[in-house]
Amino acid sequence: MRFKEPCYVISFHTTADAIAFERQAQADSFPGRLIPLPQAISAGCGMAWKMRQKDFPDLRDESVAALGIVFDQIYELSL
Repeated sequence: MRFKEPCYVISFHTTADAIAFERQAQADSFPGRLIPLPQAISAGCGMAWKMRQKDFPDLRDESVAALGIVFDQIYELSL
């Protein structure tokens, strides 16, 4: 059985934005991975970036924006 854990989910306006974010995040060793957008979120292109809260406890919009990629919104969920 898999336990749910607190995480951040970043949604994007377009698939191109999501792919660009993934490339830049991997280059900058930004924690997380690209996932299908959870059903709890109805926005954006259908792709999202997921990272555990304990991997990046002080996440703020500015730190994500520093990657230079446009994103839709940041959510706090348990997945």
